[in-house]
Amino acid sequence: MNENRIRALALRQQELLLRSALLRQQVAEQMAPWQLQLGRVDRARIAVQGGWQWLRRHPEVPAAAGALLLVLRPRRALRLAWRWGRRGWLAWQLWRRVQGQAEAQGLDLRGLLQRR
Repeated sequence: MNENRIRALALRQQELLLRSALLRQQVAEQMAPWQLQLGRVDRARIAVQGGWQWLRRHPEVPAAAGALLLVLRPRRALRLAWRWGRRGWLAWQLWRRVQGQAEAQGLDLRGLLQRR
């Protein structure tokens, strides 16, 4: 490469770096009003995630609650089991359809639901 081309590339790099810094600052200014709400969403997500982790470590709690419901209100328990079982089945069928469509488009969604 000749010297002029190297200088032009270095100048272009500096321009792009300055522009990206300016754009980052603009995004930060535009997102400032949202910081409080996004912080709340993050805290709620962390709390829900912590709750699910606790339930995974203590499966006896939901099992005991289900058993108690089954003993005290058997019809209601069976109705709930039927509803949620049906919803789970429909969700699974929907997921399979979405997966098929994504694979037809060349996308792989299998890793989307894996625990991290």
